[in-house]
Amino acid sequence: MLDQSVSVFDAEASILNNFIRLNLDPTENACRSTLASFLFRADAALQRVGPLSGGQMLRAGLACVVGGPHPPQLLILDEPTNHMNIDSIEAIEAGLTAYDGALLPVSHDETFLADDWTCRTLGIDPPASILRVRCRRHPGARTLNIRCSSNEIDLSAQVRR
Repeated sequence: MLDQSVSVFDAEASILNNFIRLNLDPTENACRSTLASFLFRADAALQRVGPLSGGQMLRAGLACVVGGPHPPQLLILDEPTNHMNIDSIEAIEAGLTAYDGALLPVSHDETFLADDWTCRTLGIDPPASILRVRCRRHPGARTLNIRCSSNEIDLSAQVRR
């Protein structure tokens, strides 16, 4: 699980060492390639995680979670573009384009939501509604069910292979 504080990280270790720890037995080339796609090139991948900014921490966390050999089937992002510059947002978008799972970004950033990598934009308004979202890239393969009530949201994902 990747929470907003990216608590899966060891703050004293480098981004590269955290990637290796979270993704069992990746090659160094695979690690560096993934980290570079999230703007952690060369020595930037050797930075200690502790002093990273919030935006850098999210980029590093996403790289480690979605760039590994077994990414999660469902990724929920809560305001992923907060505190990020344009280059960082573009890196996140590029990484999410390559992500092959179901994605539920929650954001007020309409530009981020309108980009090509999103499937559909939904507004959740009425209580006790059920919405179904199908990923455009894999029609019928992934379904995300969202059940909303006044005080909770229940999510379930179905993957057909």
